[in-house]
Amino acid sequence: MRAVPDLNDLHYFAQVVSAGSYTAAAKSLGLQTSKLSRRVAKLEEDLGVRLINRTTRHLSLTEAGQTFYRHCVALLEEAQAARDAIDQILAKPQGLVRMSCPIGLLQGGVGALLSEFLRGNPEVRIALDATNRRVDVVEEGLDLAIRVRLPPMEDSELAMRRFGISEMVLVATPDLVRAYGEPAALEDVASIPTVSMAAPDGRAVWRLTDLAGRKSEVAVVPRLATDDLLTLKGAALAGLGVALIPEHLVASEVETGLLTRLLPEWKTPGGIVHAVFPSRRGMIPAVRALLDFLVTGFALPEIRATS
Repeated sequence: MRAVPDLNDLHYFAQVVSAGSYTAAAKSLGLQTSKLSRRVAKLEEDLGVRLINRTTRHLSLTEAGQTFYRHCVALLEEAQAARDAIDQILAKPQGLVRMSCPIGLLQGGVGALLSEFLRGNPEVRIALDATNRRVDVVEEGLDLAIRVRLPPMEDSELAMRRFGISEMVLVATPDLVRAYGEPAALEDVASIPTVSMAAPDGRAVWRLTDLAGRKSEVAVVPRLATDDLLTLKGAALAGLGVALIPEHLVASEVETGLLTRLLPEWKTPGGIVHAVFPSRRGMIPAVRALLDFLVTGFALPEIRATS
């Protein structure tokens, strides 16, 4: 298979034809006439065919040159259309954003934020992978991935944008508290029914930190163990037991009194909610706008995260 000609030479050739002379084409291109003539001659040599008939007064295309010129013009028009398309993408948020997010964060408010963002940006589309697994942003072709990690953050070649802090708190329904009494200490929780994130052996150990930075833990045998935070929240609201659950997921229920915050001085160490993405360079406006929107959204009461 013969090598493809230098695309710059195709551009030079088309300019010579459209300008009607080497001199006029060289002036518009900012090149020396002799250099332009050599580039077109090299193109003819590479192609193995004469494209232009030259005389001292004017130039004309050979039959092969006419065919080649039509293809060059079409190619250059496509190249300009491609550039125009990129300019349009860069002009405002539009196009497809591929992202992933943990299920609990989606249920706790991020899903609503994404819907709000799409309403305000009608030319943007989002392909969302709702998953708790650790995704490979580069390998899977994602524009961004939202994660929650305990500090210190691991080193990574990926760029990062921090949103806030996610902490887990103890909650129960007022009826459950009246039935079993409000715990005075963390170890008292073990004597109250509980619901918890799933544990392989059916038991769960809750590790919490108080306002003074002291750490403690309590072992519980949950009535319900699940890896779905929305199910866990529903069980807590049904009065099945005390739940250790992300604060942002139950903030509105605590505020309205459907759930009671227990031992408010105790909570889990805060995980950093953040987004990772391949690079800040070359980021399309749709991804940048979404990141900015999420930073603002995480500062709202519904999310209860501090940046």
